[in-house]
Amino acid sequence: MFKRILIANRGEIAMRVIRACRELGIRTVAIYAECDATAIFVKKADEAHLVGPGPMQGFLDMQAIVDLAKRSGADGIHPGYGFLSENADFAKLCETSGITFIGPSPEAIRLMGNKVQAREIARKAGVPIVPGTEKSVTNPTEALSFAARRERRDLPGEVHRAAAPHRVPDPRRQAREHHPPGRAGLLDPAPAPEADRDRALAGPR
Repeated sequence: MFKRILIANRGEIAMRVIRACRELGIRTVAIYAECDATAIFVKKADEAHLVGPGPMQGFLDMQAIVDLAKRSGADGIHPGYGFLSENADFAKLCETSGITFIGPSPEAIRLMGNKVQAREIARKAGVPIVPGTEKSVTNPTEALSFAARRERRDLPGEVHRAAAPHRVPDPRRQAREHHPPGRAGLLDPAPAPEADRDRALAGPR
C-alpha cells in the first residue's frame, strides 16, 4: 500500500485522486502552477508545491516532477490522464528512480501508443477489432483510397497512422441500424401539430 502519492495533474482530475487517497488513508502531494494557486485541489491535498508559472511548463517537466516526488517522500506518482499519463519515457524515469508509476508499464504504453502495433497485438490475442488499414498510411492518397473502397461497400473502417486512428463514420447509417423503420428513433418524423391536436380533442379511448 502506498503511504504518499504525488499527483501529476490538476483540477477535477487531481480532486478525484485526492478523494480516493483519503478513503484509503494515503497522503497526497499536489503540484500546481501560479494560475492554480487558489484552486480547490491545492487546498484539499495534504501538501502542495508550485512547479511553474503555467501548467504547460511545470506539468510536463518529467525530471522536476520525479525530483519533487523524492523530496516529498512520495512512493508513487499518479499521472491522472493527459499530460504525462501516456508518456513511456516518464513511466520509465519513475521506474529507474525507484518510484511507482501508477499506470501501465513503459513497454505497454509504447506498444499501445502505436495504433498499428496495438491492432496487431489485439488480433493475435483474439480480440475483435474494427476493420481498417493493416499498415500505417503514409500520405492522404492512401487514406482517401481506403475510405472510398469502404464507402462503396457501405462498411465502417479506420484509417491508421502509427500515432492515432481516424474514423470515417456514417451517422445516418448508424442511426438506421439502431432505430429500424417502424420504431421510434432518430430518423422518424415528428408528429404533425394537427395530429396532436386531434388526439387531444378526441380524449381517452
